[in-house]
Amino acid sequence: MAKITRSQRASKTPVQKVPAKGAVAAGQPKSKTGGTAKKFPKAQKTRSPKPWTAKEVREAFTRFQKANPEPKGELEHLNPYTLLVAVVLSAQATDAGVNKATRALFPVADTPQKMLALGEEKLRDTIKTVGLYRTKARNVIALSEKLIRDFGGEVPRTRAEIESLPGAGRKTANVVLNMAFGEHTMAVDTHVFRVANRTYLAAGKTPLEVELGLEKIVPTEFMLHAHHWLILHGRYTCLARKPRCEVCLINDLCRWPEKTA
Repeated sequence: MAKITRSQRASKTPVQKVPAKGAVAAGQPKSKTGGTAKKFPKAQKTRSPKPWTAKEVREAFTRFQKANPEPKGELEHLNPYTLLVAVVLSAQATDAGVNKATRALFPVADTPQKMLALGEEKLRDTIKTVGLYRTKARNVIALSEKLIRDFGGEVPRTRAEIESLPGAGRKTANVVLNMAFGEHTMAVDTHVFRVANRTYLAAGKTPLEVELGLEKIVPTEFMLHAHHWLILHGRYTCLARKPRCEVCLINDLCRWPEKTA
């Protein structure tokens, strides 16, 4: 029988496949249901609140001044030295707790010399109700020694010199300069930090950013008492967990989106 030979196969040509109904074309994202996913526009970034105007800032502090013309710090003290000690003790502690301890301390140790005479052990016993009292007692003794050695037993009047003292930071220096010497400084504690950010009066990621931001916008005539007004506002009205928006003096100016009144 003759051998039958098959003809050479024709060269293959690519055939474009047509997707079946409901199928997804190549390169198209699939949706959860198997069809082509819709392309959504990118989510817009949340806009920051509108900054306060100079007129609004002045209005806010005018209201604070009218409500409390002469605000006072709540740390009890007898002189610049006892103020310095009280502020050092107040780190991570309440003013009320510090006052309770210093009412027995300051009558017997109101100068660096008397504090050294009292000694670290007795100092610890006197302030043991204050958080971190061991470290704080050590710092108070050390700063008292430095005051006598380097500053003639007097509290220095510059920020850098106060910050050089054991246990004293920028906030401590600002409080002492403001309350003891009448300097226009802005001490930023947790209350000031919260109020400045929540209201968007001077938003900042760090206490220093908030401090510098407030210094730029607060009118000069309000600077002496500005940080006291903000501290008291944060302590008694703009509370951390449950702000009392219904009695807030600056409710209409506040930029906080979650205010309740």
